[in-house]
Amino acid sequence: MPRERLVIIGAGMAAGRVLDHLTEAAPERFELTLFNAEPRGSYNRIMLSPVLAGEKTYDDIVTHDADWYAHRSITTRFGEHVTHIDRKTKTVHGARGPVLYDTLIVATGSEPFIIPLPGHDLKGVIAYRDLEDTMTMAHLPEGASAVVIGGGLLGLEAAAGMAARGIDVSVVHLMDHLMERQLDAEAAALLQTSLEAKGIKIHCSAQSESVLGTDGHVTGLRLKDGTELSCDLLVMAVGIRPSVSIGQTAGLKTDRAILVDDQMRTSDPNIFAVGECVEHKGTTFGLVAPLFDQAKVVAQTLIGQEAAFVQKSLSTKLKVTGCDLFSAGDFADAETRENIIYRDLSAGIYKRLVIENGRLIGAVMYGDTSDGAWFFYLIQSATDITGLRDTLIFGPAYNEDGGPPKGPLSAVAASPPEARCNGLTQLRRAA
Repeated sequence: MPRERLVIIGAGMAAGRVLDHLTEAAPERFELTLFNAEPRGSYNRIMLSPVLAGEKTYDDIVTHDADWYAHRSITTRFGEHVTHIDRKTKTVHGARGPVLYDTLIVATGSEPFIIPLPGHDLKGVIAYRDLEDTMTMAHLPEGASAVVIGGGLLGLEAAAGMAARGIDVSVVHLMDHLMERQLDAEAAALLQTSLEAKGIKIHCSAQSESVLGTDGHVTGLRLKDGTELSCDLLVMAVGIRPSVSIGQTAGLKTDRAILVDDQMRTSDPNIFAVGECVEHKGTTFGLVAPLFDQAKVVAQTLIGQEAAFVQKSLSTKLKVTGCDLFSAGDFADAETRENIIYRDLSAGIYKRLVIENGRLIGAVMYGDTSDGAWFFYLIQSATDITGLRDTLIFGPAYNEDGGPPKGPLSAVAASPPEARCNGLTQLRRAA
């Protein structure tokens, strides 16, 4: 039997996981061709920040090297852009020629958003998306200056990595506190204090007006209030957009991204899509966990197994220059919700649990995230926590075996409830 011709466009983490599943479960079934616009195969993009900070090298984060592809007889077309897909002839046209397919997987990921400020096209204005961007930041000489627009996780990782290399860094953020999607204002304030202690300058509630430059190269950023921040490099880390142009020109149904069903099949039954370029039931995706779930569903479907992608609640455990952060669920304020808050400012610890109708629905933690997985389980399982309410904030060790918890909260948890609120260490419930 001739092998099925399977072509994949994109070699990001989702595509890499599809290949892992297929080559393990059905190593002889497919004739595989892999396109990638980058001149390389799959690597762990999550680990670009340690590469920037000098903690790891690129070789440390490669997940699929040349030998891996060669050993599995995968044809690689790296450094080659796909120009278009011809669905009638089932052909992918690359810059170096066409390839026929029986089944196609689109895994084109996303593109960084560049704010169209005056001067945004100057040399020295970059996004933070791939290895080339990382190396541009890493190669700045010590003592140079950089401005990062965007106080989300990616922007802060860029700032922290450059600061660790001796770069003078300023962060400009439009919102009133950092990482507003993952952290509440109080946890964000602790994070900002920690980052400022590392020499990073933070400007919140700040709107960029124009990029300044001389002789075609960036020299600074002007804010709406007239403040001018000088820099040798300007990094925009203000979000991503699904990369859907190849799907749109092929006539696939799209909205914000390429529309897929529960099997990750597009409007063309011979074309699947996975990763940041897809939209499933109105949702797009940026975290790696759902991307890996999608990859498994595609692989199972292609080898004839029943599988369906199901969206799940997600938790985010983050690490920015030694600052431990955890966020899960919904922590927005509402009249029907109650907060349980623990603070130990001297130790740099903050925990906030959000309860509604006897269920834990949200958690935000800074400094000590060791109980994050347990809190996330309670959120996902919608467990009735009414019986745990008085000691919930102290984690599973206190609640499961009846004894005091292990770790930095042990001294506080072992004391009677009325003694737990004093000075900088306090337990507060606020309706």
